[in-house]
Amino acid sequence: MKPESNLDSDLKLLEDPLFQELVAEGLRIQHRFAAEPVYAKTGKGYLKSEGVEELQRIKAEIKRSSK
Repeated sequence: MKPESNLDSDLKLLEDPLFQELVAEGLRIQHRFAAEPVYAKTGKGYLKSEGVEELQRIKAEIKRSSK
């Protein structure tokens, strides 16, 4: 049995619905990542909050799922 080439496995990955969903989510929140000037060379930073609405939505989803 011949092992798959990297190209074959890459093409399969691109067609995977979970992979597509994860890439879309990453691109959707990419603008929120901010590097700290002190850590710019290490790549460390933080994720900016979208504000109070984001926290309210998360709390509502948790409350809904616990019922």
